[in-house]
Parts: sequence; C-alpha cells; structure tokens
Amino acid sequence: MAAVAEHPRPDRTVRGSLRRKEAWAGLLFVLPCLVLFAVFRFGPGLGGLLLAFTDYVPGDVTHFTGLENFRRLVADPLFWSALKVTVVYTVLAVPVGIGASLGLALLTRRAFRGSKLFRSVFFLPVVTSLVLASTVFVWIFSTEGPWSAVMGFLGLPDQSWLSDSVLVLPALALVGIWSRCGYGMLILLARLQDLPAELEEAALVDGAGPVQRFRHIVAPQLRPAFFFLAVIETTNSFQVFDAVYMMTGGGPANASYSLVFQLYDTGFKYFDLGYASAIGCALFVLTVVVALVQRAVLGKEK
Repeated sequence: MAAVAEHPRPDRTVRGSLRRKEAWAGLLFVLPCLVLFAVFRFGPGLGGLLLAFTDYVPGDVTHFTGLENFRRLVADPLFWSALKVTVVYTVLAVPVGIGASLGLALLTRRAFRGSKLFRSVFFLPVVTSLVLASTVFVWIFSTEGPWSAVMGFLGLPDQSWLSDSVLVLPALALVGIWSRCGYGMLILLARLQDLPAELEEAALVDGAGPVQRFRHIVAPQLRPAFFFLAVIETTNSFQVFDAVYMMTGGGPANASYSLVFQLYDTGFKYFDLGYASAIGCALFVLTVVVALVQRAVLGKEK
C-alpha cells in the first residue's frame, strides 16, 4: 500500500501568527461600527464637558470662562433645591422599587398555571410609553380620580397629590416604581431561577422556615443582582424627566423641579448651554459617586 502523505502541522509560531491575523481582520470588520459608536456615544459627553467651561449661547460669541459656571452652580439656590428634589425622589423610588421587584419575582418564581401571563403583565409597564402613561396618571391623582376616591374612603385627605408640595414627590415615585419594577422583576427572576434548588431543599429538611431560607440562602446569592439593580435604578432616578415634565412641570412651587428639568430649562428654554452643561457635569459626578458608594456597600464579594 502506498504510504499516506502526512500534512505537517503548523508550529506554534505559525498558529499564533494566524490568530493575530484573524483578530486584526475581525477588528477591521467592526471598526466602522466602533468608530460610529465612539463618536455618537462619547462625542456628546466630551462636547458637553468642554461647553461647561464656556459661556456658549447659540448665535453669540463664545468665550472660555474657566470655572465660572461651576462657581455659579455652587451659589445657585435653585440648583440645590433641584438636587434635594432629585435625591428625595431617588430615596423614595429606588428602595421601594427594588422591594416591589423582589416581591413580583418571588411571586412568579415557581411555574404555575398562568405564570407566564402574570410575568408579561408585570413587565408591560416597562415597554409602555411613560409620556402616555403620565397623562393617565394625571387623571388618577386628580381630585376626581380614583386615587383621591380611595384616600377619601380610607379617611385620608382626598386632595390631588400633584398639587400638594409634600405629596407630589411620593406620587411621582409611585409612577416611577410602576414603570420600572417589571424590569427589576425580570433581573431578579433570572437570578432566582439559576439558584440550585438543593440548598433550599436541604434547609427545608433541617426545619428552616421561609424567612430563614430567604435570609440565609436566597438573599446572599441575590446580592450581585441587587447591586446591579441599585446602580441602574439610581441612575435612572437621577435622570427623571418625562413624568415631571408631563405631570407637574416642576411644580407646585418647584417641589418637583429635578436636576434634569433644570438642565432642560437652562439649556432649551433660556439657551444658556454653558451653564446647562455644568449642571450635566455635576449630575454625572453625583451619579458616579453614588455608584461607588453602592459598590462599596453591595458590590464587594468575598
């Protein structure tokens, strides 16, 4: 029989060279999309940072002003009021929203008849236009709406929450929780379904109750998901605008005047884009600082 010719295998150097060529070819393939992503994702942020050091007004001569916009920011009482409103809204919306997401995830964790329907219904507000939903919530929180009727039935004041400077932020927080808790439910539900059932079954055999099983087995393994949700929902709450614009316009008496609403007013109503960019930079720094604190509290793993 004729000897079968053996093809020599390429040595390690040749294989490494081939891999590098494939990597460069792949990079060249995605380079146009990567450049477009960088330009349109980071370009506006860099432009806003540069504008924060100028007195840019459309149609006028632009001058470099250094830190003047930030000095003006520190001395602006409206900025501190908007910052307070944003922080209070976040404190109201984020913990309750994550708690509601956890409750929905635990409720629909086990497969039962109609469980997929319930999950879809709970997730529906996430894909519903908040602008459209806000017009409905304006009626719900009005004096003739169902919310006031329920408050009156319970013996509580039945005035419109949106016209009360104390109750307007809880009303907006309820709208934010309604629109976002389905997203948190989806994240926590995915994590819950990945947990090994053997741990809970062993704890059940040892006589652990539902609260003990959740506290010692389920909750520790949900910590990464809680950290992710805390960062995402806090960032989303710091950027609240749609519901404020549609439902209150920042009122009454600036009680719902958030940082993003001030940025919008300053930049697109008064066209003071330099100062508006400084507000955006302050909001970015605040978001990063809070995310780092959340990382220190929730994100560290052993």
